[in-house]
Amino acid sequence: MRRTRIDAVRGRRVWDSRGWPTVEAEVELVCGVVGRGIAPAGASTGSLEALDRRDGGDRLGGLDVLGAVEAVNGAIARALRGVDASDQEAVDRRLIELDGSPNKSRLGANALVATSIAAAWAAAAAHGLPLWRWLGGAEARTLPLPEIQILGGGRHAAGRLDIQDFLLVCPGASTFAQALEWTAAVYHATGALLAESGRLRGVADEGGFWPELDDNEQALELVLRAIERAGLRAPDQVAIALDVAASSFGRGGHYRLAAEGRVLDTGAWIELLGSWIARYPIVSIEDPLAEDDLAGFRAFSERFGDRLQIVGDDLLVTSAERVRRAGAESWCTAVLLKPNQVGTLSETKAALEAARGSGLGAIVSARSGESEDVTIVHLAVGWGVPQLKVGSFARSERMAKWNEALRIEEALGSRARFAGTAPLAARR
Repeated sequence: MRRTRIDAVRGRRVWDSRGWPTVEAEVELVCGVVGRGIAPAGASTGSLEALDRRDGGDRLGGLDVLGAVEAVNGAIARALRGVDASDQEAVDRRLIELDGSPNKSRLGANALVATSIAAAWAAAAAHGLPLWRWLGGAEARTLPLPEIQILGGGRHAAGRLDIQDFLLVCPGASTFAQALEWTAAVYHATGALLAESGRLRGVADEGGFWPELDDNEQALELVLRAIERAGLRAPDQVAIALDVAASSFGRGGHYRLAAEGRVLDTGAWIELLGSWIARYPIVSIEDPLAEDDLAGFRAFSERFGDRLQIVGDDLLVTSAERVRRAGAESWCTAVLLKPNQVGTLSETKAALEAARGSGLGAIVSARSGESEDVTIVHLAVGWGVPQLKVGSFARSERMAKWNEALRIEEALGSRARFAGTAPLAARR
């Protein structure tokens, strides 16, 4: 359509939730509507992720993005002028070809993903639709099960705990709104317990509490006590999910637990995780093994894949090729989808389709360096992805996304469906 052709693309430097620079892109169509997208950034990253373009040098710790912004305003703007924003694959194909590198390092994944997102918003606006409806049509009506951080550890909290995220899911909730209400009760109960014991040290990057605990299992005990204090039942109403992020402390089949002062081989590490699974209401574990421990992933999935969800993140990096291999070789039972890991929305959707074709579940996820951008909520609803991981129940860059999902649920009215326990029950 003539009216949805791209007339101009603009980039600017904005700031993420950790106070570091990132890229915002603005796509304007010939009809006058504008779409915007902001690139997030991760702290715990897979070695095969697409690469952000950073300026290097001494300024801002080498993390400035003026080169990436220049790429948006220059090469990307010229290449996309006249492209139909309604054809997301055409937009993204032009971006991928323009960059020409296997890891998006020439122009930068931050420049590409911000532009890809902005084009999607512009196309939706030109058709007078919210993004979730533009992406999913009349079939888009399912609100995802939220996965919400209660305690932060790993690289999100200076290594106070080895495990990166201790999260809550609410499979027993009947609506998205109820899931948030239950999570709020557990979140605040956790804060009260930490304050009472003098072990509260602040909040981590994604808004979860930053506790001073002696070992990882104490964190599990704390979340369980908070669930009880909130007057909720585990696991039928609420349950625990973990993002181990094992690549941050595991390599070559050895796992160094700094919080506990010991090193475990793959077998012993799996045994420890198994003991937690047996004693606590854990229904999902992300990256339980390091990305280089494929044999460990297979062993863990064979042992526990029929009991809980096993999620690949650093292992898969939103790559359709790696997702298909994960399904064929039984590495995990679900994939985490992060658009900036791969660089464009089309490539992210390709990873989702690969997961579906391989019988794997999926979760759309934010990053630790976030912004007010709410695109991932619209992706989850529009693409029918039954789980959403945003971070904690604090900090405005997180709450903006949870609140956006509430608005979508309200807009759907009686047509709204909540994923609830379905994605956790769908085992291979």
